[in-house]
Amino acid sequence: MQVTWILPDGARVTAEVAEGLSLMEAAVAQNVPGVVGECGGNLSCATCHVQVTDDWAARVGGPEEFEDAMLDTVDAARGPTSRLSCQITARDELDGLVLIVPGA
Repeated sequence: MQVTWILPDGARVTAEVAEGLSLMEAAVAQNVPGVVGECGGNLSCATCHVQVTDDWAARVGGPEEFEDAMLDTVDAARGPTSRLSCQITARDELDGLVLIVPGA
């Protein structure tokens, strides 16, 4: 599946992502600036914060309770479609997904 990350300066990074891979892992593998994943996807650092574009938000879904609490600790402003990319798994129905990497 294909995913595009929009960076704070408007630049885009687009990559093919294998089904089952977390979008944090994919972003780190593609060297997407602003997606760090310090905890390795263990839901304990919030350094993989992204915002799902409005047209994809319903398909991606919202955060579970613990992720929601972790989103309160992100450096960049949290938005209504904020997610931790370690909690979004690549799957066929998300082909073409667009994520925004918020600026700090």
